[in-house]
Amino acid sequence: MKRREREQTVEEQIRRVPLPKGKQVLGILEQRLGANHMSIKCMDGKTRNCRVPGRLRRRLWLREGDVVLVEPWELDWDKRGDILIKYSKAQIGWLKSKGFLKAEL
Repeated sequence: MKRREREQTVEEQIRRVPLPKGKQVLGILEQRLGANHMSIKCMDGKTRNCRVPGRLRRRLWLREGDVVLVEPWELDWDKRGDILIKYSKAQIGWLKSKGFLKAEL
């Protein structure tokens, strides 16, 4: 891939940063618990036990420290949730610059 093509893909990623809507929150993966369950420290101050839904299992590979978008469950909304999106490095930089993500994290 040429340098110009790489720059264009980074610009496209930044333009299309999905933001939290409704009850969705940003979070950082703290620990993998096994069987597609992870401990996520969310921006609202809660730590949730989240899972990767079946439709995303093979497409979404996560490691500790990744920034993700979490949708809390209707029941146990403060303890459990689903992981929807993993943000790239360029998108994380954009979220920090716009104030959506705390800079100390």
